[in-house]
Amino acid sequence: MQLSFGSGALWGERTDVSGSGVGPRQFGVLQDIQIDFDWTDKELYGQLQFPVAIARGQGKITGKAKFAQILGLLYSDIFFGLSPANGQFAVSQLEAASVPAATPFAVTPANAASYNDDLGVVYASNGKRFNRVSTPSTAGQYSINFSTGVYTFSAADASAAVLLSYTYDTVTSGSKLAITNQPVGTTPTFKTTFYTSYNGNGTALRLNACTANKLSFPTKVDTWTINELDFSAFADASGTIGYLSTVE
Repeated sequence: MQLSFGSGALWGERTDVSGSGVGPRQFGVLQDIQIDFDWTDKELYGQLQFPVAIARGQGKITGKAKFAQILGLLYSDIFFGLSPANGQFAVSQLEAASVPAATPFAVTPANAASYNDDLGVVYASNGKRFNRVSTPSTAGQYSINFSTGVYTFSAADASAAVLLSYTYDTVTSGSKLAITNQPVGTTPTFKTTFYTSYNGNGTALRLNACTANKLSFPTKVDTWTINELDFSAFADASGTIGYLSTVE
């Protein structure tokens, strides 16, 4: 008999594919995990009010893990079943810039070389938004050359302080996943291992075949983002569900 304390640790490893780049992924800063073993009951009734026998019917194993560390490789392997590429789809939010005092009134953002898409422009002084047009002619208008990332403003906004928001690509850090529309029935599977210990005694649970059916990114003002991944377990090719180990 043993006691258990804390959230423990959880790992997932994709099993429906093999090769380099596919390995165990730990759920970082695990907050809590709940794994439920649930069966339906089949009652046998006669003429009396209560059943004379009860047998288990169909069973299911479901899990819910909440964790606070963002790990793109975990999402790509376990949830989406897709291969990531190097780099990031990054965002520059409210980047400070100043419209030149002379024509062509063009601003080149810091990441123009890897520019991806426009997210808007506002005045730095009051937050009022600009309108994007083909050719800016009055104050509060701008245009964008998407091939170069260069913003152009009207003469009416010469010397104005502005804030730019846009997306760009990086290739030196992180990972980027292109979420594609896969055929119905595509189901990445993984094995999951849970472990918790207290005073040197540990409990371990291995589920050999799992599939995830929900991934949440709930954000809230003034608190951490706690990701949630829901999954279900089933029998592997050998008919085995997994293993449970405890100290008696």
